[in-house]
Amino acid sequence: MLYIAVVGGSECTGEESELALQVGSEIARRGGVVICGGGSGVMKAASEGAQAAGGAALGILPGTDHRLGNRYLNFTIATGLGEARNALITRTADAVIAIGGEYGTLSEIALALKMNKPVIGLNSWFLEAPHKTGQAIIEASSAKEAVDKAFSACRNV
Repeated sequence: MLYIAVVGGSECTGEESELALQVGSEIARRGGVVICGGGSGVMKAASEGAQAAGGAALGILPGTDHRLGNRYLNFTIATGLGEARNALITRTADAVIAIGGEYGTLSEIALALKMNKPVIGLNSWFLEAPHKTGQAIIEASSAKEAVDKAFSACRNV
C-alpha cells in the first residue's frame, strides 16, 4: 500500500479543488492512502475524493487537537508542530503530489526532494533539477497523469 501526500494551499481555486478531489479519488481507487496536512482547500478536497472512492485519508495536523482536521479524514495526528509538521507529511509519504500552493507547499516540495521522494507537480511550483541531486519535480497535466506518475515513481524506487 502506497502513502501519497497531496499538498497544496489551504485556500485554492475551484480548479485546484477539483484536481485535488480527482487525485484523492484516483489514489484511493488504486489502494493508496492520501496523506495531507488535514486542513481546508487542497487538503480537504483530496481527503473528500479519497473517502468518496472508499479509501482512507490521514491528516497530519499542525495543532494540538486531533478533532480539528477536515471532516473527510479517516485518521488524524495532532502534532503541535505548526508548519514543522510538513516534514512529517513528506517523511511519511512514498511520493508527493503538489497541487497549486504557496510557500508552505514549496517547503513540502523542497523537503520531499531533500528526502529523495518523487514529487509530481500539478499546476504547482516548477523547479529545475538542483545541481547536487539531479532530482526535479515531475510535471503532470491531469489528476490521472499525476497519480500514474506517483505510483510509477514509487515502483521504480
